[in-house]
Amino acid sequence: MRRILDRYIFREIASTWLGVTGVLLIILLTNQFARTLGDVANGHLPKGAVTDMIALSAAQYLTILVPIGLFLSIMLALGRLYRDSEMPAMMACRVGPGGIYRPLLWLLIPLALGVAWLSIELTPQSLRAVGRIAAEARREADLTSIEPGRFTGVGPRHAVIYCESISKRGVLHNVFLQRQLPDSDAIEVVVAQRGEQEESDDPDIRYLVLYNGRRYEGVPGTTEFRVMEFAEHGIPYRLPSLDPPKLTPREMSIFSLLTSHDLEHVAELEWRLSVPLATIILGLLAVPLAKTQPRAGRYGRLAIGLLMFIIYLNLLSASKAWIEQGVVPPFIGLWWVHGVVLLLTFGLLAKQNAVFRRLWA
Repeated sequence: MRRILDRYIFREIASTWLGVTGVLLIILLTNQFARTLGDVANGHLPKGAVTDMIALSAAQYLTILVPIGLFLSIMLALGRLYRDSEMPAMMACRVGPGGIYRPLLWLLIPLALGVAWLSIELTPQSLRAVGRIAAEARREADLTSIEPGRFTGVGPRHAVIYCESISKRGVLHNVFLQRQLPDSDAIEVVVAQRGEQEESDDPDIRYLVLYNGRRYEGVPGTTEFRVMEFAEHGIPYRLPSLDPPKLTPREMSIFSLLTSHDLEHVAELEWRLSVPLATIILGLLAVPLAKTQPRAGRYGRLAIGLLMFIIYLNLLSASKAWIEQGVVPPFIGLWWVHGVVLLLTFGLLAKQNAVFRRLWA
């Protein structure tokens, strides 16, 4: 009988978790898909990067969705059992909290291990991969991001380019360009009949070659300007570098964080370790929170559970910020939040099982 009940409780929680997590993930990925398509349409990302961006986003979302999905699924599944009087019947058969936690651990432990891998290893890798895709997209975009009839900023010096039309070969017609000259306060303004992009011997340098135009060069606010007419004028510009920039704490590997004493790195390390720990604590907390009276509403305690989750998450986020600011010492860090929620869980279990009453008696 006990094994049958274990399988029944496990199946109820696991099936609910798959449904809740799947729905939340689809909602977030749909939103991410729309943003990614917008970046592709604006030339900020290559078309072939859509699938990679969605997959990398899914890895990041699951780090948070797995704990909240598990928490909600336990409350929904056990809430249904209480509402339909199945849980009181189990308790009449001497099924206590241990009889609920035992099948729950079959799901809780693998999910906590999976979240630990996501938080510690996969999410930083996905963030680095997203940065690399964005850098490659900026490098390959070149002049393809220019839209006819619109002023477009390009390059590190915020040059502005405008053209009336672009041919199928990529030739710009009736071009206007403004940029600040290197190591100078002077501004260069160029108007030309047409322009096109050309390669150079340096793979990091390309040329915007303009034809049949006029060039104005001078310092704004003064009368000292030079005006030159040209038949052909090549303007070099440097492509964005593919060299990896300085990694943010969220992108750093776990080994780099372990060897660093910087407060931001310590806070990030504790946050990554807190995610799987919070998954376990939320799973334990959901059991006493889900207890309702027979025939009560299925979602009666769900609002309380969501409020507890929001408070828990906000306290973790605040503690992370306090570590970075030096307000809370690292050895206290985020651990006090987990301790408080764990004590609350044990207190609820003790109250529901009349532990205090027996101790008082």
